[in-house]
Amino acid sequence: MNNGFRLNGRLPKIGIRPTIDGRRKGVRESLEDKTMGMAKALAEFLEANIRHASGEKIECVIADTTIGGVAEAARCEDKFQKENVGISITVTPCWCYGSETMDQNPHRVKAIWGFNGTERPGAVYLAAAAAGHDQMGLPVFTIYGRDVQDLTDNSIPEDVQGKLLAFAKAGLAVATMKDKSYLSMGSVSMGIAGSIVDPHFFSDYLGMRNEYIDMSEFIRRVNEGIYDHEEFEKAMAWTKANCKEGPDYNKNPRSREEKDAQWEYVVKMTLIARDLMIGNPKLAELGFAEEAEGHNAIAAGFQGQRQWTDHMPNGDFMEAILNSSFDWNGIREAFVVATENDCLNGVAMLFGHLLTNTASIFSDVRTYWSPEAVERVTGKKLEGLAANGIIHLINSGSTTLDGTGEQTDAEGKPIMKPFWDITEEEAQKCLDATEWPPANSDEYFRGGGYSSCFLTKGGMPVTMTRISLVKGLGPILQIAEGYTVDLDEEVHDILNKRTDKTWPTTWFAPRITGEGAFKDVYSVMNAWSANHGAINYGHVGADFITLASMLRIPVAMHNVPEEKIFRPKTWGAFGTTDLEGADYRACKAFGPLYKKC
Repeated sequence: MNNGFRLNGRLPKIGIRPTIDGRRKGVRESLEDKTMGMAKALAEFLEANIRHASGEKIECVIADTTIGGVAEAARCEDKFQKENVGISITVTPCWCYGSETMDQNPHRVKAIWGFNGTERPGAVYLAAAAAGHDQMGLPVFTIYGRDVQDLTDNSIPEDVQGKLLAFAKAGLAVATMKDKSYLSMGSVSMGIAGSIVDPHFFSDYLGMRNEYIDMSEFIRRVNEGIYDHEEFEKAMAWTKANCKEGPDYNKNPRSREEKDAQWEYVVKMTLIARDLMIGNPKLAELGFAEEAEGHNAIAAGFQGQRQWTDHMPNGDFMEAILNSSFDWNGIREAFVVATENDCLNGVAMLFGHLLTNTASIFSDVRTYWSPEAVERVTGKKLEGLAANGIIHLINSGSTTLDGTGEQTDAEGKPIMKPFWDITEEEAQKCLDATEWPPANSDEYFRGGGYSSCFLTKGGMPVTMTRISLVKGLGPILQIAEGYTVDLDEEVHDILNKRTDKTWPTTWFAPRITGEGAFKDVYSVMNAWSANHGAINYGHVGADFITLASMLRIPVAMHNVPEEKIFRPKTWGAFGTTDLEGADYRACKAFGPLYKKC
């Protein structure tokens, strides 16, 4: 298993700010142990329950002293700057001086946990400090336990734990993206708007930079041997042993010699794309010091169609293997690589990866199948989770192999796991469940290549998301929680062959509510803002909503229960009866997190 942060820069830490009543001569002194005890308990809880997507455990940094005034707040901020603190949580069991003790760093997402006690209520400080944040334009997440605790009770209530974890996971995702790159490998694919890379979106909303290469860089590196040749031999041996070639459905199939040469080429493309993203010190040893540096890309996209795929092997193998949690070097963190350079879907994949620590599925949101249409075409009725209709998620063979559903929980149910929980047996099952037919070169891919082909197992709770840009509005996020579903084998076979039988399929049934965009399955498909979606394991829509509010990206549609939604307290000032409208108004009022003044 390979883990460790593979990008330049340090992983962000969580800063914990124990604030206290600054009055001396008995008041502050009586609260020191309790206040610092809250901070230490919080650090222990977070460090035991959260890991970075890279597999490393998170670190918490506690202020050296409790914070009773502006001087101690300044010393805390100095420490946080030195320790690369990306998010902060202020904790207190008592009244404190709000505007003197608050975290005023404008680019750091922040929360306050006010202890629900009666002796010196932390709720009073929580309300006063939140009002100060609102007045200064610094949105803050407020955390307050439902039940009163005794002052001597140092436990963290379950409801408080849930909000702390939701805030910390989303906040760390925000901080991890900052100062990283999105690498555009090529340009716009077939006029797809999502592959028009908007640098202002990345810089203003995500704090990221954009890097660009022409796809001819792949040809140059292949021709000049700018890759690790020893690793290539290892990769080829692994590919031959684990990636079984599927049937060739082309009317004019290539020769065995041509197919073998294309296998070598797509493996080299995979090595090169990875090196372009994160660099490779081995290249410096070969005399390519500049290429060894990489582009510090936390996500990337490959244009492919058509300027590349009309002449060269497609990028499906490269994208599918990089997006998976394993390759010839073993089990490791999945990369984020968007098909057709759809950077906006790539960002949704990145959000999901950082929030769940699992691989992200990239798919076309291809077809809505009504129960009536399925019965007309197949003669059979949809049943179970699929009874109300299904959406066919299928694209040109670049979906993560984790999406096969061959990883399982303790009960044997299909899931997608963080890479550190994936066993060698499970990785092998994902590979065994996948075929690699020669790409459809009669129509889509004249240059050939190979497409992954598998069927996702049903029964997995998943969340489909999408970022889109709207002129005059900016970015929006769409969220649809639902399930992967199993179809009758004959029904699947008939429906699947109507698109392209060489591609991977996921049958998706969104959870419908009977209202709005989730009135029925057709409405979900009809309201989706683009041709692609990113799919992650679990019903994690609430985490996406929390993350979006931190970045000031409004949520255009979702089916997350209201009681699970966690946003900064000031969102309530923009309306409490129309939460979706309030979200839009709040995001507009505060603007992008990293906007330039």
